[in-house]
Amino acid sequence: MSTRWRTIASAAIALVFAGPLLFMVLASLRRPGMAPPDGFELLPPDPTLDTYDFVFLFIPLWRQLANSTIVSLVAVPVTVVVASWAGFAIATSDQARRTKLVAVTVVAMMVPLTALWVPRFVIFRWLGLTDTLVALMMPALMATTPFYVLIFALAHYRVPKHLYEAAQLDGWSPFQIWHRVASPLVKPATFAVAVLAFVSYWSNLVDPLLYLNDTDLYTVPLGLRALQTLEPQNFPLLLAAAVMATLPAVAAFLAAQRAFFDKTLEVSP
Repeated sequence: MSTRWRTIASAAIALVFAGPLLFMVLASLRRPGMAPPDGFELLPPDPTLDTYDFVFLFIPLWRQLANSTIVSLVAVPVTVVVASWAGFAIATSDQARRTKLVAVTVVAMMVPLTALWVPRFVIFRWLGLTDTLVALMMPALMATTPFYVLIFALAHYRVPKHLYEAAQLDGWSPFQIWHRVASPLVKPATFAVAVLAFVSYWSNLVDPLLYLNDTDLYTVPLGLRALQTLEPQNFPLLLAAAVMATLPAVAAFLAAQRAFFDKTLEVSP
């Protein structure tokens, strides 16, 4: 495929994914209380930003953004570190043990998330963590999801084995090998997992719904749900709140994009 057709195909795919975001931004410029357009509308009549001001009259969005930020700033780094440790352990094991560990990880991925809600709630309540933001961060201690472990396992496995062996001959501990040899060479996987984990924690609705009762601890998804309950027909208001809730995730992706591709080129043969 020529470069021209690749560019056209990439632009078409980008348009498919960016289309809903563009519609959300443009529709949020309608005046509060206006009904959705009957057909295609590039720009609403008399576009205004007043709708964004109205959001804060119904929900304390700044506080909810702060709560979501706190959860993400703690949970994402912990997720990356734990998943990287687990992936490194799998990649550096012998063949028989590695096969078993990968099989266990895949089986863990097949466990439905709904099956974990009740046990987690019981454990968190016993630990006194319900109605705290800590309950939302706790999955990070288990790498959040086995999928992130598999990403790191594959990334660490692709590191040339002679680098690990040379470090072992120098007397380095497993932690030193992970920190000084493996981690610098799997930065693309690190950025990918970090972005995926951030989006997961930022958009998480079920866990706050299960563990939080104090409205002062509400995160952004719960705030949007409350706004939808208060103003179910005010579509410009709902979309304006959705735009503000989506911006941090988009910003995180854009911030990691250049680093992700730069590091991918560095490790490519």
